[in-house]
Amino acid sequence: MPDEVAVETVEIADKSQDDGGDDLLVEEGEIAADYLEQLLDVLDFDGDIDLDVESNRAMVSVVGGEDLDKFVGRKGEVLDALQELTRLAVQQQTGTRSRLMLDVAGWRAGRRADLTIVGLDVCERVKSSGASEELSPMTPFERKIVHDAVATVSGVRSESAGVEPSRRVVVLPG
Repeated sequence: MPDEVAVETVEIADKSQDDGGDDLLVEEGEIAADYLEQLLDVLDFDGDIDLDVESNRAMVSVVGGEDLDKFVGRKGEVLDALQELTRLAVQQQTGTRSRLMLDVAGWRAGRRADLTIVGLDVCERVKSSGASEELSPMTPFERKIVHDAVATVSGVRSESAGVEPSRRVVVLPG
């Protein structure tokens, strides 16, 4: 039997200026943590669950276990599916659609950092060459990160092109 799963609720600063909105997000995080704790117990995996609220969204992270990479899968595919299942579990209890973000073993955080660098590098190439550049297909999560990175650079802009699952970011001169 694995060690008990630890759930840590991080103190939340009101970043959204939304009265009562954080209460719902904290509730979503707690429901998600209970769901994930049960899943970890059934699978006999170790892990700690951290809760936070960021950008008006519940953030749930599973960290610390040796087998957690199995929850990420190839290119985050298992993580995406687990996030959707967790959102459905939350929706079933709250009656409202959840936008919670799930991270396992820091995979999304690492991916965010990598894609931010990719976006900034592409911006510099587009600014230097004056020619647009199309990136490889990405998930909606990944495209948003690149769009956010591009938005911080003057003289360039980005848009999405194509149809899922081949939708991609195109960075153009501004």
